[in-house]
Amino acid sequence: MIKAFFLDFYGTVVHEDGEIIKKITQKIYETGKAENKSEIGTFWWDNFQNMFINSYGDHFETQRTLEKKSLENTLEKFCSTANADELSNYMFEYWTNPPIFEDSKTFFKSCPLPIYIVSNIDTTDILKAIEYHSLTPAGVFTSEDAKAYKPRKELFKLALKSTGLKADEVIHIGDLVSSDVKGAASVNMKALWLNRFRKAIPEDVESIVSLLDAFDRLK
Repeated sequence: MIKAFFLDFYGTVVHEDGEIIKKITQKIYETGKAENKSEIGTFWWDNFQNMFINSYGDHFETQRTLEKKSLENTLEKFCSTANADELSNYMFEYWTNPPIFEDSKTFFKSCPLPIYIVSNIDTTDILKAIEYHSLTPAGVFTSEDAKAYKPRKELFKLALKSTGLKADEVIHIGDLVSSDVKGAASVNMKALWLNRFRKAIPEDVESIVSLLDAFDRLK
């Protein structure tokens, strides 16, 4: 019997920071030496991911720290004269007041089960974003709490232990197959891929196009 939903936040409840990333990339392109903007984006993402996957346990670093470091590395790589603090602040400000998806509001108001946020983000930032939209989750668990990022097991295990729920009593919903679906599966938890943009569905992945579709999976 399903007793609760675990819910990713950025990209699931609220919009991702894609437009801010484009803005920052444009500034690096204008102030640096890159052949094209995609070259900047690829380097920045790869650099961030390399640090991200190695950030856990005693080597854990917050999302803000990782983003700042990867941005500084990107500025250095492309000889950009842009200010790292200024560019980082564009992103950090977005994290605390991101625009929300309309179905998210309805989901929180009409959900018959407790909703727990399980997110790869720093605790202070997500609490501000939740307050900004007046959301009322039953609990919030972050990568900063677990000292590890999805798809590693630590964050899911922390959420289960803290709520007293078993893996088969929860459905996790998220917008990324790589971290949400695979991460939940690693602890034998049912997961729904929130495929808002109707992308091709990988084999053995159960998907929905709106958060409200998750209610049908309780029947």
